[in-house]
Amino acid sequence: MHIRKSNLIIAIVLAFVVSGCASQAGKDPLEGMNRGIYKFNDVADKALIKPVAKAYKFIAPTPVRIGFNNFFSNLTSLTTVVNDLLQLKFANAFTDTGRFVINTTFGVAGFIDVAAKDNIVKHQEDFGQTLGYWGVGNGAYLVLPFLGPSSLRDTTGLVFDSLTTDVINYPHNIGQIRLQNQIIAARFLDKRTELLTATDLVDEASLDPYAFTRDAYLQRRASLVQDGLVPDEFIKDDFQEIDSETVIKK
Repeated sequence: MHIRKSNLIIAIVLAFVVSGCASQAGKDPLEGMNRGIYKFNDVADKALIKPVAKAYKFIAPTPVRIGFNNFFSNLTSLTTVVNDLLQLKFANAFTDTGRFVINTTFGVAGFIDVAAKDNIVKHQEDFGQTLGYWGVGNGAYLVLPFLGPSSLRDTTGLVFDSLTTDVINYPHNIGQIRLQNQIIAARFLDKRTELLTATDLVDEASLDPYAFTRDAYLQRRASLVQDGLVPDEFIKDDFQEIDSETVIKK
């Protein structure tokens, strides 16, 4: 327990130490390393993970896949509620708590999204977003083995959430290591199956899938931190690109 608390403290401190890295060295100062990890992930995905996900999608009936997706989505509610509170979004915390209670009870442990049928909005918050909400910058862009796009801030947030509010890690505390690994593998498969269409489109439409994935990730995370608003920096970038193209054409 002492080691886990020490890791948590180190993770929080790390977020604030590295928050200014992006502004000093650009959004991707570790591009060489990141591209290497991206290539590793891509090879592993095409050789093993993607075929397994396709087989699961082919074999499992749609209601079963939706049920498991709902189940894993419901498990993230605790993380969302805690980070709602850390961002002082008390109304969202109340709504998300209600969603979790309704789906866990009437939705059979979350396999049925009963709350959605009642038009109860689902929010998505994590500690990476909480750090961003309080002004901590992205830090350098990172590609994590198997997990994919991230940043120093979001990786710190991932560590914090895993050590504090990720329900899937709770079996580890009671010695059920095998059960924990099985649940993690099932969640990973569920997420990969959900992204099958998106990754196919990226591979087909982009000349540089790595750069496309990086930019899309950073824009999405910036939007989540601002609760769906498009950050000014990206609006300016878009206008600059349009102006550059206009100049070139002229």
